[in-house]
Amino acid sequence: MIVPARERLIVALDVPSVAEAEHLVETLAESAVFYKIGLELAIAGGIDFAGELIAAGYQVFLDLKLHDIANTVERATRKAAELGVSFLTVHAYPQTMRAAVAGRGDSELKILGVSVLTSWDQSDLAAAGVEASVAATVARRAAQAKEAGVDGLVCSAEEVAAVRAVVGRDMALVTPGIRPTGSAVGDQKRVMGPGAAIRAGADFLVVGRPIIAAPDPKRAADLIVGEIAAAAAI
Repeated sequence: MIVPARERLIVALDVPSVAEAEHLVETLAESAVFYKIGLELAIAGGIDFAGELIAAGYQVFLDLKLHDIANTVERATRKAAELGVSFLTVHAYPQTMRAAVAGRGDSELKILGVSVLTSWDQSDLAAAGVEASVAATVARRAAQAKEAGVDGLVCSAEEVAAVRAVVGRDMALVTPGIRPTGSAVGDQKRVMGPGAAIRAGADFLVVGRPIIAAPDPKRAADLIVGEIAAAAAI
């Protein structure tokens, strides 16, 4: 299945209020059709807003990074499926992923396992007690995600090619930490430009600050979609 370039861009609504998120969606108009709602906005009323976006014909990525006892994850995932969101994230631990798959059932919800956060590097893993390298940890979690039956993975664009070698073409790879040329890196440590990420094998790109903090968010989104289209055509 070929996904249009505009649907491969997921705009992260990393804003503190539903009012700001609504304004951003209005500003972007048809430049973006897929939006991510994370923890901050979810707590500020973003779950109801997700329902409004879905009713208006947009796709929604609910980025809650679930990780709890299996029963809780399964039931929370079932609620997300009932809401009609397209993607839901869980941390890529075997029990958590299996519970999310059970909660998804036969719905159209896609479960994404978060391998290693793109704001982490080797020193962060070490501080958390993980002795393996970032690359080895991502590869191991990718293999576990495939075994658990999730639909895709969230990983840095730097790891996309290696992850693809582990999971094959059937799983979607979603990459945050996308920074167009000239954009500030911020708190991200493993980043890549839009075109390079697509050429590396990413299916969807999550972009927040380079769009929402731009002087002209719509133009910023259009330029990224153009990069995606150009890279996908190669």
